[in-house]
Amino acid sequence: MFINNSSWQTILSSEIEKPYFIDLMQQIDSEYDNYTCFPPKELIFNAFEKCSFDDLKVVIIGQDPYHGEGEANGLSFSVNDGVKIPPSLKNIFAEIANEYDTIFSPTTGNLERWARQGVLLLNATLTVRKDLANSHKHLNWQVFTDAVIQKISDEKAEVVFMLWGNFAKKKAEIVDRTKHLVLESGHPSFASVHKKWFGNNHFVMCNDYLISKNKVVIDW
Repeated sequence: MFINNSSWQTILSSEIEKPYFIDLMQQIDSEYDNYTCFPPKELIFNAFEKCSFDDLKVVIIGQDPYHGEGEANGLSFSVNDGVKIPPSLKNIFAEIANEYDTIFSPTTGNLERWARQGVLLLNATLTVRKDLANSHKHLNWQVFTDAVIQKISDEKAEVVFMLWGNFAKKKAEIVDRTKHLVLESGHPSFASVHKKWFGNNHFVMCNDYLISKNKVVIDW
């Protein structure tokens, strides 16, 4: 069930041997055996499969997977092809259109193309029960994903962390701002905070930073 991507295996080899992670995998097995959970078991670590540690340039942190049937694909904010684009993702696409002053209206909410360009779409909790948002928050997923963020901060340089909403902003404490760019704003999903989301200019700022570091920009 764990990551097949060799670059992540090297970076996380010591983490996945810790007792808490072994216990976590046993708890996940039990959850999937006894309840309907998302994403499909084989996609739990999809964010790592689609974006290698070596190629990573950007980290976007979500809270937990979509909990509706057929939606979650293991990438934060992303849904499977053919699934109606969620409101939060619509607002993300709208912000990109505004920043680049263009018509940007994707027909799919599948963000694999971002991941393959070096965007780690990481949920803090990687699993959820059907129709029960945040239902796996009591599991030790965040111990693991915080360790992932720490590893990225420590062992890479010049990564852009895009932290949207109060939950994601808390992860900034783990990131070394002297080595990385941290962008923070309101969350894209709630109408009450749209004034804190729209106009954040994160996608342009991210690419401007990558250009300044002689890196290939993300084709949003």
